[in-house]
Amino acid sequence: MGGIGFIIYIVFLVGIMYLLVFLPQRKREKKMREMINSLKVGDKVVTIGGVYGKVINIKDDEITLETGIEKTKLTLKNWAIKEADKPIEA
Repeated sequence: MGGIGFIIYIVFLVGIMYLLVFLPQRKREKKMREMINSLKVGDKVVTIGGVYGKVINIKDDEITLETGIEKTKLTLKNWAIKEADKPIEA
């Protein structure tokens, strides 16, 4: 009986760990993918390096940003986008 109780206890702990760690992580990843897939030219974004810019081109898995006063262009992989600030639609 003791062995079965221990196995049930381990399965219970693994289930709790899944609910507390893996499920929220999957939700965050899904939300991030949706945000990246919904980006459009003109959206303002922040990269994982802290660079603020405006999306000027989207091609496959690369995004080109325009940043700074001199309008410097940066081409980044789409996974380098941390967050997006959508323009206000009138």
